[in-house]
Amino acid sequence: MTTVPPGEETNDHASERRRDDGRQGRDTSSPAGERLGSVPVSNSGTTTQEGIAHDTVEAAIRAQLAKALGGVRGIIEAAVPTVAFTITWIVTEQLKPSLMISIGVAVLLLLVRLAQRSTPQFVINSLIGIGIGAFFASRTGEAKDVFLPGILYNGGYAAAMVLSIVVRWPVVGFLIGSVTGDPTGWRQDPGIVRLCSRLTWLLILPCLLRVVVQLPLYYADQVAALGVAKVALGWPVQVAALAAMVWVLARGRTPIAPSGPTPST
Repeated sequence: MTTVPPGEETNDHASERRRDDGRQGRDTSSPAGERLGSVPVSNSGTTTQEGIAHDTVEAAIRAQLAKALGGVRGIIEAAVPTVAFTITWIVTEQLKPSLMISIGVAVLLLLVRLAQRSTPQFVINSLIGIGIGAFFASRTGEAKDVFLPGILYNGGYAAAMVLSIVVRWPVVGFLIGSVTGDPTGWRQDPGIVRLCSRLTWLLILPCLLRVVVQLPLYYADQVAALGVAKVALGWPVQVAALAAMVWVLARGRTPIAPSGPTPST
């Protein structure tokens, strides 16, 4: 075995040291976002599961919107109770049977979900909406009041989203925060704030359209027309708005910056 005198090194040792120095140089010279490969980091310094799958803001929002839709089945489950109420009202013009059939259909859909051990989220949302509408209608005795909570909800939701844009806290931005692990870190990037504001406007339009169409029908006591309008202006319009959002998202690739602290060099 050859002894290396102090202060000298073999060629192998020198090569290895140069490789190590090169790696360290690259690590310390790159920004934190590049070193992490745009993988979001939570405040605790750990990467989030969803962030690993999405390396751009647009991809993250698309994934969150798809999750919120619930797929074709979720869309159908949201519409069926309203369709059942409207058809029963057209046939009988009786409030109580219409409410009972509508609620019964929603409960049946819920039982099917539970039996299949799949998520009942969208059925429960529909059941809650029907229940609130039934409460309003049973208090006044007017079938049209089944649709009043939905009209008020859409008006209030649209107003809240407009306010969020005015104060530069667009609600879509919180979809970014749910992915990165930092609920407010996205506001540090003006480009992301502008993107989220445009997307929030696209969410506002369906709500405004529902109010503009349904409110005159409500005051005109057009119950059947209200039911048709609610279904037609429900998921079909929402899907159209989401398609527009996807088109906007497909045009850009905004990197997701990590939300954790940047390591010191």
